[in-house]
Amino acid sequence: MSFFISQAHATEAPPEGSPYQFIFMMVIFAGIFYFMIYRPQARRTKEHKNLMNSMGKGDEVLTSGGLIGRIVKISDENDYVQIELNENNVISLKKDFISAILPKGTMKSI
Repeated sequence: MSFFISQAHATEAPPEGSPYQFIFMMVIFAGIFYFMIYRPQARRTKEHKNLMNSMGKGDEVLTSGGLIGRIVKISDENDYVQIELNENNVISLKKDFISAILPKGTMKSI
C-alpha cells in the first residue's frame, strides 16, 4: 500500500526568527504605506487647495462633473461659486467640485 501513498514523516519545528524581524517588517510596511499612499494623497490635496485659492472672477473652469463654465461670482463666506455655462445658464457650485482652471478662450473654442 505504501507504493501509492507516501508516508508522512514528522519534521522538526521551523527555527524561530529573530525578535527584531517583526519590527523590521513593520518598519518596511510603514515606509511603503507612506511613500505609496500618504505622500501622493497629501500632495494632491495641497495642489487642490492652491487651485481653490487661486480662482478668480472670469476664470474658465472644469468641474468634476465635466461642466465647463466661467466664474461669475465667488462667495467667501460659504465656499460657493456661481458659474456661467452659457449666456442663459448660471449654476451655483461648491468650490471643492472644481477640478481645473482652463486657459482663457477654451469655452469659445469648443
